[in-house]
Amino acid sequence: MSKEPQRSFDISTGEIPNHLAIIMDGNGRWAEQRGLPRTVGHKQGVEAVREAVKAARDLGVKFLTLYSFSSENWSRPESEIKELFGLLRMFVRRDLADLHRNNVCIKIIGRKQGIPDDILSLLDEAQNLTQNNTEQTLIIAFNYGARDEITDAVKRITQEVSEGKLTLDDITNETVSNALDTCGIPDPDLLIRTSGEIRLSNFLLWQIAYSELVFLDCLWPDFTKNDLEEAVKIYQNRTRKFGGLVMETGS
Repeated sequence: MSKEPQRSFDISTGEIPNHLAIIMDGNGRWAEQRGLPRTVGHKQGVEAVREAVKAARDLGVKFLTLYSFSSENWSRPESEIKELFGLLRMFVRRDLADLHRNNVCIKIIGRKQGIPDDILSLLDEAQNLTQNNTEQTLIIAFNYGARDEITDAVKRITQEVSEGKLTLDDITNETVSNALDTCGIPDPDLLIRTSGEIRLSNFLLWQIAYSELVFLDCLWPDFTKNDLEEAVKIYQNRTRKFGGLVMETGS
């Protein structure tokens, strides 16, 4: 995939995305290209997660959302699902103390139905331990699907209307945003997808209405700090209009 033209400048002098979201795609293909089981790709993907979290924090990204396990991933073979759950257990148990020490707050978004009890306990532990941390917020989208999220938000709002807490005229964009899993979290400024695929895969569909989208060719296990900086440079070369016009000085 051709890359966008970039000006030559120090990344630190440009605007750093306040909220970065990543669709981590390509673990299976990475393994298959090497004649390895898909599970090896997922394990290598966890190492890329570790590097991405640190690299984003070093750049000054305050909110980082990772698409860890989608609601559609349940259609994968049971053995692969068990492996993904096992890797999440390993990540939380191995990295939670380090994330806490680095003042990272962990939040989980997505439905809880179907998730094993021990994983739910681990996720709750991670959130409770880090809830007062302020350096960075790491949002893990687990058993997450944007359509499910919006459907659940509609149900919550409908319930409040039926209870007389809201009228139809009270329902605004802000009302919907506050009913989503990401309530209180700013919308992403930049969304990155790896592996060369150009689609959103049911991820943060409401929240990315005005996000900048960058699609990278690298497979997720190969993702490095350099790839993150490349995406941020592309972001810094764009002009964000939010549906309006950018007026030249003096016009």
